[in-house]
Amino acid sequence: MHAITIPEPGGPEALVWAEVPDPVPGEGEVLVDVAASAVNRADILQRQGFYDPPPGTSPYPGLEVSGRVAALGPGVSGWAVGDEVCALLSGGGYAEKVAVPAGQLLPLPKGVGLVRAAALPEVVCTVWSNVFMVAHLRPGETLLVHGGSSGIGTMAIQLAKAVGAKVAVTAGTKEKLAYCAELGADILINYREQDFVAELMKATDGAGADVILDNMGAKYLDRNVQALAVSGRLAIIGMQGGVKGELNIGALMRKRAAISATTLRARPLEEKAAIVAAVREHVWPLLDAGHVRPVVDRELAMTEAGEAHSVVEASGHVGKVLLVTP
Repeated sequence: MHAITIPEPGGPEALVWAEVPDPVPGEGEVLVDVAASAVNRADILQRQGFYDPPPGTSPYPGLEVSGRVAALGPGVSGWAVGDEVCALLSGGGYAEKVAVPAGQLLPLPKGVGLVRAAALPEVVCTVWSNVFMVAHLRPGETLLVHGGSSGIGTMAIQLAKAVGAKVAVTAGTKEKLAYCAELGADILINYREQDFVAELMKATDGAGADVILDNMGAKYLDRNVQALAVSGRLAIIGMQGGVKGELNIGALMRKRAAISATTLRARPLEEKAAIVAAVREHVWPLLDAGHVRPVVDRELAMTEAGEAHSVVEASGHVGKVLLVTP
């Protein structure tokens, strides 16, 4: 088969479409003929040499795919050759074929095409596990989403609104904020022009956010704590603003607040399977009913992975950038 390889870490030109050995599904795995994958920030870090795949997993980038089941490994039941699926991966999605643990497979939602389904697994599993399973967002509460127009952000807005929460977002342009509003965001903050803490407090009559989904890390740590409501929960899922920040523990204690920080890629198989099962139970009915949908900025050929990375790094996109197999 062919896959996107990284002979040497570097810029987008480091991504090379090359012939590689076909994957073979092991015990409990399913082989998928890939229709499409999607670009995630983790893929960019891997290309740059900063984020190696977990031991024993595929060396190729790509944390999610859609496609058709090509073969079943030993011990797999509940799936059949030809089934249309999407899947959460530890790597290997930028390829024509990938072996996937069966517990990380999802059926295609109704009304979502095979290619566009590649936009779902990573964002849905990230949002559901952090905002709902860890931070326990409840109806009537306020969620603040940093990077509201990203793949993660567009899904977080929709899921929070679907459960009856109020949503605040930050984004860097009026156009991105307008798109967030179309998805249901209630409070729109331009982080380039406005202080998100002051704007959030004004919009919530000084209450703040019950849950904050943060992709920035260190740069926003102190201000995120300021923006939390009493008993608020800060869920950190990214480090775009650095890895080391100063935490005012007194402020955190006065608010009786909590901070969690998670990654998805390196979790044990049983944890990923539990998240995927929860997503299938709680989110797939919303997708089937059309209450939630994948947001796709553009589709490029898998062989144009370098261009796709450049698009994501420039941060001009809204939603997901997909890579379609030739």
